Amino acid sequence: MPPERPDAAGAFPKPVERAAPPVPDPASLYAALDLGTNSCRMLIAQPKGNQFHVVDSFSKSVQLGQGLETSGKLSRGSMQRTVQALRICQNKLKKHEVGRMRLVATEACRRATNAGQFIGYVRRETGLRLEIIQPEEEARLAVISCAPLVSTKTEQLLVVDIGGGSTELVWIDLTRVPRLERPRAIMRLHAGFANDDSPFPAARVVDWISVPLGVATLREQFNDVRDDAARFALMSWFFEENLADFSPYENEQAREGFQVIGTSGTITTVAASHLGLRRYDRNKVDGLRMTSDQIDAVIREYLALGPEGRRNDPRIGRDRQALIMSGAAILQALLRVWPTDRLSVADRGLREGLLYAQMSADGVLEDGPY
Repeated sequence: MPPERPDAAGAFPKPVERAAPPVPDPASLYAALDLGTNSCRMLIAQPKGNQFHVVDSFSKSVQLGQGLETSGKLSRGSMQRTVQALRICQNKLKKHEVGRMRLVATEACRRATNAGQFIGYVRRETGLRLEIIQPEEEARLAVISCAPLVSTKTEQLLVVDIGGGSTELVWIDLTRVPRLERPRAIMRLHAGFANDDSPFPAARVVDWISVPLGVATLREQFNDVRDDAARFALMSWFFEENLADFSPYENEQAREGFQVIGTSGTITTVAASHLGLRRYDRNKVDGLRMTSDQIDAVIREYLALGPEGRRNDPRIGRDRQALIMSGAAILQALLRVWPTDRLSVADRGLREGLLYAQMSADGVLEDGPY
């Protein structure tokens, strides 16, 4: 399946949030649920200044897309596993009396021929209304979640979101935005691409792409390759081939003022391994800047460990070990083709983007520096 692209470069997707009702009580709770190809994750949060405070969370590997590459359908077992996880989410939403929420599904449900049946099954079993979002909205939400990590020195920004079934890349030009306004200009993308006559300095989206290869789908495509190192090299090369039509890829970019922000379980796991964390600590990982040499060293160590060593490595974890090398292959390909030797690690993504978008649309976030 070829990468999905917008009709025209330079035009960011139109906003899709529903028209906001009167501003709710700032004490109101919001929820965001991200059902991906591999994981089901949810956050319940309360607005706090220009950020939010997480009240409750949930994350579980459900492998919804297992077998999707060959059958084109969600299997009965994967749907049952997912519904069990969603029942836990439903209980948390009820417990906290959450009134405002968005519950979204991504690549596995976009591709599955029986996705409609699955959405109905979820509704009957849990009462939850899942919404399948398109790649362009997924990319936009990933971008705004990373706004607090954007450096005021950044002129060209690449945000990379490596998912289970797809990988989104968004290239943003910030040269027209005053330095101190750059993180805020990214946040304003929750309302869509700003016009040139906007009263605010506008971030310009140069191009975006959604590659239908994530950690689960890429691994499945090369599952028949027995040699561990060969499989890794093939996955990395194959992913790079799928970037050929991404327009900023065509021209040499200046290294100065260029920032890459990466968000995914792969990237945070690599960062935790680099730090030697035996127990994951979000405060140490989110916002960490890693050099390409540091990332390469971790990936080489993963390869040296082999499948059995990775299974037993506490820094990787049982849920992540089967997918870490396909994610590392994507990460290595990206670092080969972009003119930077650093990557900003973001322990944030679609859920945080959904929360920011809802809260920004409702006007419950304060305006101020991040």
